Amino acid sequence: MYFNPGSGEREMGRRVKDFIEISEYTSLDQLINTLTAIRDNLPEEAEPELRLKGDDVFGRRMSISYFRELSEEEAACEARYSGADLPASNPELDALAGRLNSVEYEREGKIARRRIGRAR
Repeated sequence: MYFNPGSGEREMGRRVKDFIEISEYTSLDQLINTLTAIRDNLPEEAEPELRLKGDDVFGRRMSISYFRELSEEEAACEARYSGADLPASNPELDALAGRLNSVEYEREGKIARRRIGRAR
């Protein structure tokens, strides 16, 4: 999490979980070297976990999961869909919501007013 003390705002850093798979067919020395290299190259706040996956039919493998920051390409793609660049208020949507709030409809023989608010 990033904090800017002057502005009073916090911006949450987004991380994704990534995986590294190691097959069961490897020597012990190669496995130790691989695990050491993976550990040494992981980000500091990766929170890595090692799990054994599979069974006798499909084979077994080691799976290492860890957290990493978004790449520039992933962050750009996510920014397109997050809605962060949308304005807080849209006069056209506010006018439409006002018109919808005044719509009358019949419910169990009574005329009622519909209440529709815009989520902010």
